[in-house]
Amino acid sequence: MHYDECFGCGELDGGLHMRSTVGEHAHVHAEFTVTEAHQGAPGLAHGGLLACAFDEALGSAVGNLLQRPAVTGKLETDFLRPVPVGSTLFITAKLDGTAGRKIYASADGRLDSADGPIAVRARALFVEVAFEHFTSHGYADAMERFRRTRPQTWDINP
Repeated sequence: MHYDECFGCGELDGGLHMRSTVGEHAHVHAEFTVTEAHQGAPGLAHGGLLACAFDEALGSAVGNLLQRPAVTGKLETDFLRPVPVGSTLFITAKLDGTAGRKIYASADGRLDSADGPIAVRARALFVEVAFEHFTSHGYADAMERFRRTRPQTWDINP
C-alpha cells in the first residue's frame, strides 16, 4: 500500500483493497476479486472498475520497481473475455521502458488462477513528477499523509 486513503490499495470503505508483491524477473503481482459492488452488467465486472484495478497494479509496478513518484498519463485496456462477479483476476505487471520522464508499463490479468486465460490486458504511460505535484494539486499536507502510511520505507525522489 502506498497511501492508506488510496481507492485502489488503501483501506477506504468500498475501495479495491489491492495488494501487490514484487516477484521474479521484476514482475509485480496483484489480485483483484470482483464483488457484486463491482458489477456493471448483471453478474459481470464493470469495465471502468477493471481499468481502475489495472491502473493500481501498473502504478504499483512503477512505484515498487523504480521508487519514483509518477502519475498516469495514459491507460489503455483490452477486454478479452467477460470477468464474472466472484472471479479473481491475477494481474502481472512489468515495466517496459523509460524515456526521460516517461515510464511505460504493461500487465495481463488472468482469470481465476495465475495460469488461467487472459481476460484483460493493459498498457500505460506514467509521467514522473516531483512530489510538489501532489501538494500543489491535491492536499497541502500530502507529504504528511504519505509518511503516515509508509514511514521510512520509501524515499521520495531518492
